[in-house]
Amino acid sequence: MGIFNKNKTKVEKVYLDNAATTRVDDEVVKEMLPYFTEKFGNASSQHFIGQEAKRALEDSRDVIAKSIGAKREEIIFTSGGTESNNFTLKGLFFSFGKEKNHIITTKIEHDCILNSCKWLETLGAKITYLNVDSEGFIDLKELEEAITDKTLVVSVIHGNNEIGTIQNLEAIGKICKKNNVYFHSDACQSYTKIDIDVNKMNLDFLTLNSHKIHGPKGVGGLYINKDVKNKITPLFHGGGHEFKLRSSTENVSGIVGFAKAVKLMGHKDVKEIGRLRDKLIEGILKIPNTNLNGPSGSKRLANNINIRFNNIEGEAIGGFLDSYGISSSTGSACASHSLEKSHVLTAIGLSHMQINSSIRLSLGKFNTEEEIDYVLGILPGIVEKLRKMSPIQ
Repeated sequence: MGIFNKNKTKVEKVYLDNAATTRVDDEVVKEMLPYFTEKFGNASSQHFIGQEAKRALEDSRDVIAKSIGAKREEIIFTSGGTESNNFTLKGLFFSFGKEKNHIITTKIEHDCILNSCKWLETLGAKITYLNVDSEGFIDLKELEEAITDKTLVVSVIHGNNEIGTIQNLEAIGKICKKNNVYFHSDACQSYTKIDIDVNKMNLDFLTLNSHKIHGPKGVGGLYINKDVKNKITPLFHGGGHEFKLRSSTENVSGIVGFAKAVKLMGHKDVKEIGRLRDKLIEGILKIPNTNLNGPSGSKRLANNINIRFNNIEGEAIGGFLDSYGISSSTGSACASHSLEKSHVLTAIGLSHMQINSSIRLSLGKFNTEEEIDYVLGILPGIVEKLRKMSPIQ
């Protein structure tokens, strides 16, 4: 059976690793191109070409700000989610660590949060890692009880990159506001897939990035509440770019592409991605002895599927899928080089064997019904073959 994309063009591969990165939208590329060759100026230059780039930069800032209910001056452009997360935790600790050295986060954060916390512990930070339940949700009572008069910031990922769990930011924000602590969330996976209002959610910091939403790699953003902007210590010092918070010549072409991707990612796309996700989950769970890791329905990111095929290796499944042109993963791409088991699947209570039998499939707006049908036609045979080979039944 031939596989076709949404342009009715036959394709050789089915890409189901969109949580790692996404194909850049053709319209995004088109929007970016002039800023490489025609409107290539440095946005800090005062001449016409520089100011042309500056206008594009500020127009893009307006787009990002509007998308989350923020003011334009509250958006700082960065190189991506890792930088934004590091900037938040380290910048706050450098400013307030002597008076408030306690950080609260969760056991299912992205590695850039967890490794930042480990490093800050060497400087005297005290870290509380909140537990999660079997679906990956934190206990709000445990959060509130963990807050002390030394607590500086609570950092909770919005949509988990491995199992798709969507935390209740509004409820967490109320707790943080009541206790007068800063609230940060990593929204790299959830941005544009879930409505975010930084004011309604009482967010002080919000991490965003481009390459998860069909924009270019190497560009992201950080929302910083206007009341905090002058209180956080920058990580980069130089010419005073980005309101003196992130010195470095701005990646204008990337920022323009980021904003265009935000404009293009609509509710209709997210709804269709969710429909295909549910079809794929339903089809996979018909295979005997399989389980969904994480929550289902609206409690889960629209594009995220994490399945365990008990008693067979997830990496073996991924290898066979790849031979059929189907891209998948066994967890976070940022930790794919590591032989350590997933800290997220460990936190939700899975055994070592269950973790090793899990794979992640993640969709984007260019996936088609025909591709899903193709995967569901191939996968049962792969599982059956591997189960026959497995010594554990």
